[in-house]
Parts: sequence; structure tokens; C-alpha cells
Amino acid sequence: MGFTFLQKFGAALLVTVWLVWGSNMIGNMVIPVRDPPPSSGTPTAAATPSGAAQAKDAPIEDIQPLLASAAVDQGETLFKKCTACHTGEKGGANKVGPNLWGVVGGPKAHSEAFSYSNALKAKGGEWSYEDLNHFIANPKGFAPGTKMTYAGLKKAEERAALIAYLRTLDDSPAPLP
Repeated sequence: MGFTFLQKFGAALLVTVWLVWGSNMIGNMVIPVRDPPPSSGTPTAAATPSGAAQAKDAPIEDIQPLLASAAVDQGETLFKKCTACHTGEKGGANKVGPNLWGVVGGPKAHSEAFSYSNALKAKGGEWSYEDLNHFIANPKGFAPGTKMTYAGLKKAEERAALIAYLRTLDDSPAPLP
């Protein structure tokens, strides 16, 4: 008795389905799949990652008390990391980021020759010490959609030192608060 091609194909397909289904059943017995607990709509402490999510939501420490005693030379050292994307010389060229001469107390999106993100243009106003503190701590949190890819400077003392140094990059530095 001979089988046609379609009969052989159907039998092969049926055996394959049984093998896949059977393997799935055996796999579920060996490693049981548990349903996730019902969600109330709000994340629990166990559901949120401990590091990144908490760092974004954590309030940014006020640096105004630290500015008076901030080490400008430490800020200059920290600024060397910034020079990968920024310059700080008077009349200096823009790089990936704008030139930062006169940024403290100056207008946001201050360089006409640089193409700022719409998020930063929409902020408007001047770079206050508080705004710089928030931007340097978390650029994407301060201006969601900013082009700045730097994750942020987490330590308040380092931010104060960097801002104190940026303050010196001006012909007439802004007064300390």
C-alpha cells in the first residue's frame, strides 16, 4: 500500500505539531511558568530598578550654599571632560556642543551659530545657578529632548565646582548668590 505525497506531508505535519506541543508540556512541568502578580497600576519597590529610576526621581541638591566655598581649580579639572564637546574660550568655536563662554547668567541657547534642540530653546530665560545645577545634574531631566548626551554629574560638590569655574569664563562674572 503506497501513500501519496499529501498524506506523507500531513502525517509529518501532525507528528511535528505533537512533538512541539509535547515538548512545551514537558518543559512547563520541568520549569513551571508562574503568572505575574496582579498590578494595581502603581509600581512597587520591587518592580522598580534600584539605581537608575531612583536617581532620576531623587531631588537635586541645592548648590547655592556650596558655591561660596567651591574649588574653582577642581571645576577647571572637571571641565576638561566637557571639552570633548564644548569650548570655553572667548569667541571660541562650537563643537558638538556650544561654546560655554559667558554661559552663567547668559541666555539659554546663547550662541547664534549653534543649532540647539527645541527643548532647550523652549526653556527660555537666562542660565541661573539653579538651572545650571539641574541641567548639569540631569540634562535630559531638565530639558527632555535635549541633544546633550551626557548623563549628568551626580555629586553636588562637583557641580558647584564646575559652575564656579564656568562663572569665571566671562569678562564680568555673574555675582554669587
